[in-house]
Amino acid sequence: MTNTIYVLNGPNLNLLGLREPEIYGDDTLDDIAGMLEDRARELDLRIDMRQSNHEGHLVDWLHEAQAEGARAVILNAGAYTHSSIAILDAMKAIVTPVIEVHLSNPHARERFRHHSHISKAAKGTIAGFGALSYVLALEAAARL
Repeated sequence: MTNTIYVLNGPNLNLLGLREPEIYGDDTLDDIAGMLEDRARELDLRIDMRQSNHEGHLVDWLHEAQAEGARAVILNAGAYTHSSIAILDAMKAIVTPVIEVHLSNPHARERFRHHSHISKAAKGTIAGFGALSYVLALEAAARL
């Protein structure tokens, strides 16, 4: 096992800071990456941060995390949280622990966001704390 934490981000997260800041906050994905890099150094961990709007990339990266011996995966699957059986199956196919992360609280939003397919295979879920959700997930990953 390496000290690498994969941080995988799904569709539309490349628009953070611009897209609905009243829901997702003003921090960009680069801002979040900087916060994680700073905290990861303190925890003697390495961050591998990625984003894609394509479901298959997330599946491939989950497989890669397993193959590379990653310590854990922090996954914000975005809208795929509520629709992707492929990502659920990829999570179930690996032994690397996956921590599900959301900037907002899905249960305080539209009804269709209340159900997460990927929660079934996640080690845990952290939601509703904006960019801090990622840092909290990193703290959890460090303790696994």
